[in-house]
Amino acid sequence: MINTIIFDLGAVLIDWHPKYLYKKLFSDEAEMHWFLENICTSAWNEEQDAGRSIKNGTEALVGQYPEHEANIRAFYGRWDEMLVGPVPGMLELFKKLKESGKYNLYALSNWSAETWPIALREYDFLNWFDGLAISGLEGIRKPDPEFYRLLLDRYRIDPAKAVFIDDNYRNILAARELGITSIHFTSADELAKELESLL
Repeated sequence: MINTIIFDLGAVLIDWHPKYLYKKLFSDEAEMHWFLENICTSAWNEEQDAGRSIKNGTEALVGQYPEHEANIRAFYGRWDEMLVGPVPGMLELFKKLKESGKYNLYALSNWSAETWPIALREYDFLNWFDGLAISGLEGIRKPDPEFYRLLLDRYRIDPAKAVFIDDNYRNILAARELGITSIHFTSADELAKELESLL
């Protein structure tokens, strides 16, 4: 019987994506996609999520691609413009789960320690969780199994009684390896259907 629900945050509960900023900076969408796929990549961003300082991460990338300096510095300089609110439908679903009183709710998120205070300021519902593990604060990130174990051990979660929700399939596979039932997030409506069949 499931008694615990573990959420990823970015692109699951919080609608965050670099494209929301870079659409303002690039007039050509193809150029924007090239920049995000080759310069300010997900892998580079995840190094900050794992604990590298924004300053060090930014300076390293500027040193590598000085011709893109302005757009590289915009990534964290205008990071709050990548946040556009809760993912459609998710706040209502999250509130329903919270108010039911049936489940322990936790967050396991790859997120820079330096941008995390912005999220806390913007989204009061982050205080609804029974506990959180934020990669930048812990110095470890998904899909490292130790990050999942940190959450499980800290809050005494039985993986057999938990369900994990993430938009990144790589992270889903890692959770399943630890015996956690996992849902690959695509939309609030699809998640509601999958949770209904599980809970």
